[in-house]
Amino acid sequence: MHGKRTSIPLYLHITLLSFGLVVATALVLRHFGDVIPGLAEFGLLLGAVAIVALLASRRIAAPLEALAKEAEAVRHFDFNDHPLIHSTVREIDQLGGAFDQMRDAVRRFLRINRRLATETDLEALQPWLLDKMVDIAGARAGVLYLVDAADDALRATAMDTSGGRANAVRDLPPLAQDALPRLLADARATMRPVGGHLSGDDLQALGLEPEFAAFGTLALPLQDRREQLLGMLLLFKDGEIDEASASFIAALAASAATSLETQELLRGQKALMEASIRMVAGAIDAQSPYTGGHCERVPELTFMLARAACATQAGPYAGFDLDTEQWEALHIAAWLHDCGKVTTPEYVVDKATKLETVNDRIHEIRTRFEVLKRDADIDYWRGVAQGGDETALRQARDALQATLDSEFAFVAQCNVGGEFLSPDKQARLREIGSRRWQRTLDDRLGLSRDELARKPPQAAALPADETLLADKPEHRIARPESERIPDDNRWGFRMDVPELLYNRGELHNLSISRGTLTAEERYKINEHMVQTIVMLGELPFPRHLREVPEIAGGHHEKMDGTGYPKRLDRSQLSPLARMMAIADIFEALTAADRRTSPARPCPRHCRSWRRCARTSTSTRNCSSCSCAAACTRTMRSASCAPSRSMRCASRTICSAPRREPASTPRWLSSAPAMTDRSPHA
Repeated sequence: MHGKRTSIPLYLHITLLSFGLVVATALVLRHFGDVIPGLAEFGLLLGAVAIVALLASRRIAAPLEALAKEAEAVRHFDFNDHPLIHSTVREIDQLGGAFDQMRDAVRRFLRINRRLATETDLEALQPWLLDKMVDIAGARAGVLYLVDAADDALRATAMDTSGGRANAVRDLPPLAQDALPRLLADARATMRPVGGHLSGDDLQALGLEPEFAAFGTLALPLQDRREQLLGMLLLFKDGEIDEASASFIAALAASAATSLETQELLRGQKALMEASIRMVAGAIDAQSPYTGGHCERVPELTFMLARAACATQAGPYAGFDLDTEQWEALHIAAWLHDCGKVTTPEYVVDKATKLETVNDRIHEIRTRFEVLKRDADIDYWRGVAQGGDETALRQARDALQATLDSEFAFVAQCNVGGEFLSPDKQARLREIGSRRWQRTLDDRLGLSRDELARKPPQAAALPADETLLADKPEHRIARPESERIPDDNRWGFRMDVPELLYNRGELHNLSISRGTLTAEERYKINEHMVQTIVMLGELPFPRHLREVPEIAGGHHEKMDGTGYPKRLDRSQLSPLARMMAIADIFEALTAADRRTSPARPCPRHCRSWRRCARTSTSTRNCSSCSCAAACTRTMRSASCAPSRSMRCASRTICSAPRREPASTPRWLSSAPAMTDRSPHA
């Protein structure tokens, strides 16, 4: 620390000073007695002696004053380096040295605690903490063990064999708590530090080198808030660890144990949240075989775009980067981007034909046609029985049945919804639907309370004539007031809400000109974005995850402001929300398991986006075209093997040189493979 200084006790200083003053006074009186005849001269002598005494006492007291100032600085938490205080007085000199050591210890303790309180990476914290413990103890080596929550075994997480350079370690054998070496077992039993030596057999059981047997060992148990064993710290030193260092290490270990427990709790909560997120996404995908995999593929595609944007050095995304917290927000938003679909009925999401609800009502229409054909047979035989011309009756019957077969084939083709339904075809549907058939059974029997309430109050007299295709009052399902969106809603939704919740009219559905969805059903599917934003907005996200609802809720917006649910344009959308929008569109167009239409070839979309990126000259659309260009580079193999998709993720967002993103979270290295898809996502 410092060189040895010669000093003497304070009482000797006082004794010598007093003795010196007496001797000096006596000598003065002896040699100059004849010069001091009067009182004035004697007073002068006493004044001179007082000055000498004052100067001597000030020299002795100066270090004490300096120590008082140092104590005041410590009181104000000023731990800056100050010169070491020395004194010729032994007690003051020792006090100065002890004070300097105390200040240094407190400073180190506070710095370590600050790191323990602010470090969020448990994997990085463990080796750093072991380094500090080894350094404070002046040890040659150390090992940090933590209790595994799965089996309560002690597992080594960090090891330092070079005195200050600890590394994470996973290859040492786990230690069952009921079969610990004696030194560790004693520390565990007493929950207090235990010193001693480890034998060769003990070191072999620990998986450590035999030369550690020559070192003194300190086993320090780490306790959690419930005073349960959290881990164990082993320190190896040439000699015994002194009591002062052991006390400091024990105090620091208690603080470290609290921090480690907190980090373990945080990691456990994050793991639970991650599992919950994937459970929700899996439940959405499991609703239907046609939605399977969508919630897994869109995150992967979004991560590929984000990596590409982080890697570019030119264009609108030059300098774009994501830190660890932003990656976490993107990860959560990507996996929960369709969480609102849990409120969307499965038969709407999977509606593959126009008459499909829980079942395809084309079968009911077919039965009506069968009834009409059976009526034609009955009319034929009735006419024959009444003596009519059998040949003419047969021809009329066969012609009617052929017409009915043709008309049903046309209705069935319209039900598929594979092509545009022109006004002429819609007129033919209405003409076919005007045919009449006779119902002889009460259509109010066996209905649910809600469906019965939609029926006219008076039942029709039986037998009743019915049209072949009908739009009945009971087909119109009213929208509850709770499902309407006011113009001044607090979320900023701007959607045209249909008057009805559903319109299941047969002619109304069969007359859909494009696709298979009515306006009400299309809104019900689009409404999943409303539910997503509302659900995510109700979650108490921490500060660094507050952008999750915005990122997840913007993937159906459009750059020109014509999307939904808020009609935001590109200036109102974050880059991450735009990336997710592109990923969602790309996945919907290229998925191989679409029920309503076949997947479109990936190269076709890549060419379209490249063409858009090359021809766009508008500054307003510049960065959105760059995102499109990223799709052409990073998503070209979205329907290929996952390994190839991961290789494409390293391509840049434009033709600029590559630059690895500053930070990529560990979870992205194990993103799930891309498999499955739904028709209306």
